[in-house]
Amino acid sequence: MSYRVAITKAGSPSVLKIQEMPMPTPGEGEVCIEVHYAGINFADTLMRLGLYQPRPPFPFTPGYELSGIVQSLGKGVTDFEVGQRVVAAMPTGGQSSHVSVKSSRVIPVPDDLGLDAAAAMPVTYLTAHHMLHYLGHLKKGETVLIHGGAGGVGTAALQLCQWAGIENVWATASGSKSQIIESFGGIAIDRHNQDFVKIIKEATNGRGVDHILDPIGGDNLTRSLSVLAEGGRLYTYGMSAAAPSSKRSLIRAYLAWRKTPKFDPLKLMTRNRGVFGVHMGTWSDEDAMAEQLLKIMKGIESGHLKPVIDSVFHAKDVAQAHQYIHDAKNVGKVLIKFAED
Repeated sequence: MSYRVAITKAGSPSVLKIQEMPMPTPGEGEVCIEVHYAGINFADTLMRLGLYQPRPPFPFTPGYELSGIVQSLGKGVTDFEVGQRVVAAMPTGGQSSHVSVKSSRVIPVPDDLGLDAAAAMPVTYLTAHHMLHYLGHLKKGETVLIHGGAGGVGTAALQLCQWAGIENVWATASGSKSQIIESFGGIAIDRHNQDFVKIIKEATNGRGVDHILDPIGGDNLTRSLSVLAEGGRLYTYGMSAAAPSSKRSLIRAYLAWRKTPKFDPLKLMTRNRGVFGVHMGTWSDEDAMAEQLLKIMKGIESGHLKPVIDSVFHAKDVAQAHQYIHDAKNVGKVLIKFAED
């Protein structure tokens, strides 16, 4: 039986359902994959709440990443073979037992890498790499501030900074998660009990940091901008402030948007600072995406990058997985499982 996770309407995790679906047939240039693991990202929870764009109309299947086994090949596909272990970055729809996807979005998985670790790679490492390296041209001697440092993108960014030889990296998270940040060479900031603005200004003698990764939004984004150094780059790639709980609240979402800064081009020019909005689900340059994924895979093979997997839920327990993420319990990646390795 082929089946999928479906978000039936906007709301709490209870709107998530498991639905049967026809077995997909790969079109020209596509690969059909039997999915073993699919990643869950905070963007999935925001789409479920109806607070994230773009998204397909309800009902739809979320999921930007997966790993599994090639089941069949479409016409013209010569780079893969049936039975091969692969990982794929999806525009959406990855949380299904079987998917058909463009072969350009698929890369092989080395024999010594588990399919669980492979599924934890595309969104987190690709997002972090895209911000720090593709857009930011990160180099030694620069400084970095990572919000949500214990999450999937946060732990990936910490490892990328460590691999690049960046010595001064601060990361915010709950105080109980400081150990994971420190294990990757970061300086932990307790987001609930410490003021990151004060800490950064004191540590940099008022200069600020060169790169800031902010998935929180709202007034946190305003405060991030206040500690961005001259020539620095601020990357905004989420709005978790709009969804502080698993239940849909348009009032809370509205307040978060109201507190989000309105960027003034003249002020950015006079202070020589830049702001990037990042959404890998809408990034259309697949060649650049594939190139970055291959670099990340080399980093994993060399041991510089080690996907951090917090937990694996069975696909039928996807609602529990969403609640787990909303409760900020995860350190690293949360996966759902469709098939045995």
